[in-house]
Amino acid sequence: MENIADILKTYWGFNAFRPLQEEIIHSVLEGTDTLALMPTGGGKSLCYQVPALAREGICIVVTPLIALMKDQVEQLRRKGIKAAAVFSGMHAREIDAVFDNCIYGPYKFLYLSPERLKTALARERISRMKVNLLAVDEAHCISHWGYDFRPAYLEIAGLRELLREVPVLALTATATGEVEEDIQKQLRFRNGRVLRKSFARENLAYLVLPEEGKQERLLKILRRQEGSGIVYARNRRQTEEIAAFLRKHRVPAAFYHAGMPMRKREAAQDSWIQAKTRVMVATNAFGMGIDKPDVRLVVHMDLPESLEAYYQEAGRAGRDGKKSYAVLLHSPADERKLLENVDISYPALEEIRNIYQALGNYFQLATGAGEGLSFDFDIGEFCRRYDFYAMKVLNAFRFLEKDNYLSFSEGVFLPSRIKLLLDKEALYKFQVAHADYDAVLKAILRSCGGVFDFYVPFDEKLIARRAGMLQEEFQRTLPWLAKRGVVSYIPKTDKPQVTYLSSRADAGNLYLDTVFLRERKNRHLENIHAVLEYAGETGRCRSKMLLSYFKESAAENCGICDYCLKLNRRDVTEAEFVAIKAAIEAVLQKKALSRQELLEQLTEFPEIKLLFVIRTLLDDGQLLKNEDEDRLYLAT
Repeated sequence: MENIADILKTYWGFNAFRPLQEEIIHSVLEGTDTLALMPTGGGKSLCYQVPALAREGICIVVTPLIALMKDQVEQLRRKGIKAAAVFSGMHAREIDAVFDNCIYGPYKFLYLSPERLKTALARERISRMKVNLLAVDEAHCISHWGYDFRPAYLEIAGLRELLREVPVLALTATATGEVEEDIQKQLRFRNGRVLRKSFARENLAYLVLPEEGKQERLLKILRRQEGSGIVYARNRRQTEEIAAFLRKHRVPAAFYHAGMPMRKREAAQDSWIQAKTRVMVATNAFGMGIDKPDVRLVVHMDLPESLEAYYQEAGRAGRDGKKSYAVLLHSPADERKLLENVDISYPALEEIRNIYQALGNYFQLATGAGEGLSFDFDIGEFCRRYDFYAMKVLNAFRFLEKDNYLSFSEGVFLPSRIKLLLDKEALYKFQVAHADYDAVLKAILRSCGGVFDFYVPFDEKLIARRAGMLQEEFQRTLPWLAKRGVVSYIPKTDKPQVTYLSSRADAGNLYLDTVFLRERKNRHLENIHAVLEYAGETGRCRSKMLLSYFKESAAENCGICDYCLKLNRRDVTEAEFVAIKAAIEAVLQKKALSRQELLEQLTEFPEIKLLFVIRTLLDDGQLLKNEDEDRLYLAT
């Protein structure tokens, strides 16, 4: 077994682990089933990557986040570590090749979406792998009582039957005590161990602000607080409207939601990560698995559906440990919207049956056929044709998935992929016999490393140019080569897909677990009431309230939330205010500074009091902020 400190240094360049990481790694290496609770940005992936590299064999990672899979596989490959992923939208030939590589090749990581665990192919191939660890990311999704329950996660327990001696590492950023127990039960822990990092985020200020004019308040917040930000909105239309409003007022903003083409989503995300765009306005589809530590501000424009979801989304601010803000804006109308959404989230049994029947008709699929088949799915066209409400359709899919009828995956951009089917000697003979195709095959060989071993993503335009032909001519050539058994070619796609997990049933005989439906609806209502209590409370520290929800106590108030700041205002005496104001003016007379630079220069004053005076001077117009340079300066 390799030394874990050496692995950390060799592949990641770090000299020491973060708090709790080393303890989790040792627990896994001892063969103990382990549940690790770490806040967003706590470095969860290293907790399975390091022990997997320390031992012979391959680590299977189950995660619902396709974007995260693709990103981590790419990162591991750049470090020289063999890694692969299997998820919805991939072609059967491609999946087959990945499994073979993981059985026979020196692969260390196989990322799987939970839906893939249902297939006989996955189980048969996994049983032939030398697995050293089973890692379950976003483990709260396996619990019926978790805020984001995903039925496909229940298949993981079956995987344990194949991997009896393999330890399990379950990872999540959010779990109540009840969810902790359920995760261990569902994953069949043997002598399990729970390791948790405190849910307290000492650098994150939670602010809850009652507000009717939310867009105007958002603009004021962004003008006062420098740095990158995420703004969460309830629906797709709102993300576009808010982003347009911010751009109109000279705040660089983009929007992100699942209804956008994947290429546009990726372009918006990349622009924000690279700080070309300051603010990302998004639905909650955005943020999971994205590594951007310097987010200074997360604003929720509506009440979230649970405190678990809120904690995780708010926690995307300040992952670098620097002072950051999580702001929740709410109005009386928000409570009504939340309660209305419960009815949309839990369609009636007859509605689910009607949606299932219409879906089979839409795909022209005969009763008794379709098991294992995937179909590109345009939900907008489907809803227009059959007069359904899109959110009810998506929620119906959740319950159809739970009872093993079908699964739905949102659009994932998959570039064109290619694999050479001939060995090198046979390929050379083909090139000699078909000289007209020699340039194409040479361009593929030069551009696609590993193309003899697995499906390699490629750019048709680039290879066509290298082969000296037009892109359209090259795309006509590929099917010809595929027909003759030279290549296997899978065209690019970015469409959502519906996969039938079992053959199409007669809708009238559809069995659905109505008890489960009722229990989930009741739990949803409990979550909403917890959110309403949090938003409506004015007499307690926000951080202490959140910690209490997760069954963790805090001895002291955080000192930086909206409640604590109100208390602190009473603690700033008139003499202190005058002294701090004079110090601020003396510094800013020399040059404009950012808020953080100001705090660093005036360390003789408590940060809480200094921030209070800065905010007061901004409110009074005695301090101004330069939007272009993000600097504070004195009003003339």
